[in-house]
Amino acid sequence: MFTRKTKILSSSIVAAMSLAFLAGACASSRGKTEPAESPSAQKPAAELKRFYEQKLTFGSCNDYATTATEAKVFAVYKKAQCARLEVPLDYNDPNGRTAQIAVLRVPARGKSIGSLLLNPGGPGGSGIFVGAITGLTLAKSPVTERFDLIGFDPRGVGASTPAINCFTDKERDQGKDQTILLASSGEWSEDDTRKLMERCAQKSGGQQVLSAVSTRNTARDMDVLRAVVGDKKLTYIGQSYGTRLGAVYAEMFPQNVRAMVLDGVIDPTQGSAERRLSLHAGFQRSFDLMAASCAKKPNCPLGTDPKQSTAVFQKLVRPLIDNPVPAGNGRTLDFNKATGGVIDGLYVSSAWPRVIDGIAQLKNEGRGDKLLAIGDDFVGRDANGKWSNFIDANYAINCNDEQRRTPKEEADLRRKVAEVNPFVDSGQKFEGVTRDSCEFWPTEPTLGLPYADDVKGLPATLIISITGDPVTPYAAGTSLTKSLGGTMLTVEGEQHSVAMPGQSACVNKIVADYLIDLKLPKDNVRCVL
Repeated sequence: MFTRKTKILSSSIVAAMSLAFLAGACASSRGKTEPAESPSAQKPAAELKRFYEQKLTFGSCNDYATTATEAKVFAVYKKAQCARLEVPLDYNDPNGRTAQIAVLRVPARGKSIGSLLLNPGGPGGSGIFVGAITGLTLAKSPVTERFDLIGFDPRGVGASTPAINCFTDKERDQGKDQTILLASSGEWSEDDTRKLMERCAQKSGGQQVLSAVSTRNTARDMDVLRAVVGDKKLTYIGQSYGTRLGAVYAEMFPQNVRAMVLDGVIDPTQGSAERRLSLHAGFQRSFDLMAASCAKKPNCPLGTDPKQSTAVFQKLVRPLIDNPVPAGNGRTLDFNKATGGVIDGLYVSSAWPRVIDGIAQLKNEGRGDKLLAIGDDFVGRDANGKWSNFIDANYAINCNDEQRRTPKEEADLRRKVAEVNPFVDSGQKFEGVTRDSCEFWPTEPTLGLPYADDVKGLPATLIISITGDPVTPYAAGTSLTKSLGGTMLTVEGEQHSVAMPGQSACVNKIVADYLIDLKLPKDNVRCVL
């Protein structure tokens, strides 16, 4: 429940929850120059000791907002405190350049038993923003009574510095912020992908910065943060991409884990192409369910026959490739923004009416305001036209993690994506015009496949998987449970992730019991959304 004071933030909360955006984050092959990891937080490597022993000075979060939406939340929520954590930009060179990680703390309402670190997903989602939202929405939860909430913007993200920046707000408003061709229209040359990397490097602080924003480096940052906030063992909730981050941390620092909730799981055994095909098959399934629900109602813009809904939608959006429609304030809706807005709205079934309303506006009025607004909320564009760096950071982190593909492999994958997810099929040719946007990245991927495989010495984890998750299939939870051990909680519903900031009383109770008392549910327990 929201108080009168926090009702103004309801739209911000919806946007924050949407930031658990997977964006095709997938496993890749391990590089040969992986930074050395600290053997334990209690005895960090000598050259890392100064980072592990630093003191944080918490104060107002006002200077940490990167958009007006974030500023509004921080202005209202005075319990939130912020600080900056110093970490090596390159863990192979701890005496060299450093990065500053933005950290938010919400002190426990009662006697604290430690800190609870949060990651909302992405990659590229702001942890300090979602940390504040979680504190607001779980104001009476046993979790916020017993834990200090710790949200952090991973390296390269949000208020952390250096931050990844590739595009201006004007370029984003004009739809010139494309970082992938899968499930989209358009084409790229070798020169295009080289220039994309170069512009990101120039605007972000150099190629060293681009190479530094990997999941493995963020896991190392998490271990420094764990020690600096005074915890001998890590207690963590990760959603979507945050499950990858948590699993990688568990692989690298199993002896430093107290408890982990991993919600909306990325399969640690799947390669990049397999993962993307699974992702888009899930989107098409959700689109079909949404269309079937719409068909039962009068004036459904997708028609009364669900089997024809994809063809109806294609007829509406393919003309936008060459002729975008007005979308307010001088902006337009093109094919990529239209299909992107629909995909963004498929993450939770409660947003389906909003998607249908946007499609109806496109069909009946020839305008794209409503579909464009869904995408704006998803990636964090505020009412003043200020964008978060979500898209830019997502691109860079994925380039450091994911397998690379040749132009032929990328074209084949683009064609297969269109086959399993035909509502996003542009109808254009793919061969000869499609390239991997990471092909000129300055370093090789460092994630490894499979990651978190047969981890030893890890305490039991709680893994949450939703039966109708359109983004991370239910079976991925089973796969990660086998890798890490622990218990998988099955949740029946049609949405992506559920544990944060707390959308189910059933899930909330199980999560609280586990985090506070390390009590896991029985294997046959299920929750229903």
